Amino acid sequence: MLRFRPRPTQDMPPTLADVTPLPSQSVIARLTPRPEVEVVSEDHHVLVARAVERIARQMGPQFEREVRDAARLRVLVAGTIAALLDEDQTTLSENELERVQRMVQAEVAGLGPLEELLLDDTISEIMVNGPKLVFVERKGRLQRAAVQFNDDAHVRRIIDRIVSPLGRRVNESSPMVDARLPDGSRVNVIVPPLVLNGPSLTIRKFAETPLTPEDLVRFGSLSAEAMEFLRACVLGRANVVVTGGTGTGKTTLLNVLSSFIPDDERIITIENAAELQLRQEHVLTLESRPANIEGKNEITIRDLVINALRMRPNRIVVGECRSGETLDMLQAMNTGHDGSMTTIHANNPRDAVGRLETMVLMSGMQLPVKAIREQIAAAIQIVVHVDRFTDGSRRVSKICEITGMEGDVITMSDIFVFRQDGVQDGRVVGRLHPTGIRPRLLAQLARQDITVPSSTFGFGAGR
Repeated sequence: MLRFRPRPTQDMPPTLADVTPLPSQSVIARLTPRPEVEVVSEDHHVLVARAVERIARQMGPQFEREVRDAARLRVLVAGTIAALLDEDQTTLSENELERVQRMVQAEVAGLGPLEELLLDDTISEIMVNGPKLVFVERKGRLQRAAVQFNDDAHVRRIIDRIVSPLGRRVNESSPMVDARLPDGSRVNVIVPPLVLNGPSLTIRKFAETPLTPEDLVRFGSLSAEAMEFLRACVLGRANVVVTGGTGTGKTTLLNVLSSFIPDDERIITIENAAELQLRQEHVLTLESRPANIEGKNEITIRDLVINALRMRPNRIVVGECRSGETLDMLQAMNTGHDGSMTTIHANNPRDAVGRLETMVLMSGMQLPVKAIREQIAAAIQIVVHVDRFTDGSRRVSKICEITGMEGDVITMSDIFVFRQDGVQDGRVVGRLHPTGIRPRLLAQLARQDITVPSSTFGFGAGR
């Protein structure tokens, strides 16, 4: 157990606060094994603060070069901590020493208290609600993390370290920023005066190994029959929209569906923050660009969709439609770019159709509602809806086919519907079942020599 007289914690000197380059990989991952997140004593926090202050003062102008040399940094951190312990005439256990070294390394060259959370594979999302309240999502459940920041200034330093290499700035005049970590994790930052709890950030972690169709079936996200049907839809160049609420796994499912696209097709992906991980060889990844600090040079999703049409794509995959780009996406689907896919936020498939109408109107085009609905009905064939259930699991709850128009109304048929059988040991028990409706899309698939067994839809081959 650490025993010494704590000294007042001071803010890190300007030399450390001004350092903006972030290593391409986690410093901690390269220096030490992945740790388990655990509660840190106040004594340890004081020791870390003193070590960081001394290291920044010792490095001086050579700070950037030193922190990029993992071996030199490890030696410097170990030596600094040993000197401080010697001055205080105290010792640490082996585990405590490793813990403090990791914390110092993270403060000097990484993302401070966030490093251990980013290295924990069981965590999918990190939420910092001010310096003292940090929450994480594990297996769909929110829980408080055992880490915290020293104060608001500490959080701001870490935020600056994330956004500065991207040419972004967070201040009162620009208090909201979307960014991306070098590993692809998506970051949203909001600071006072828009938030009263102190500087806050949310990180949606990037999965190094994308999930496969087999993974989703094994996890119970959808049935093997439903996955086979969706595979046939993608191979048969049906236009697919994945819908659901925030954090329900829309992008994950879109990534899985995109894996069914043949390798000999040219794919262009368009996203606000690149999250899709397509494994095909012929893929172009486009990413929108926010306005600079002068409020100029913004490149929107709509700009990228329009440009993508000039790039000879076989398929266009838009990470999310949320505004006027929806009109351009629908037109692309209706003018030879079939087999395209996107996601939208919606509570259910029927609401998704209403949202599509609203987003088309956001393009500024004064179109009659019936004309918009005709565009939607002609462009989109399959809607896949995903939900987050009470146990935290994310599952496909409906697969619908858009069948056309009846008067002014878009008609839809439920092909698969999730049926909940109960709750066992806190986990929702149920399965995605076919409704017995034969999709009209099967005729289009048959013309391409793509067959789906009749048993997939709940009836025998003779029906």
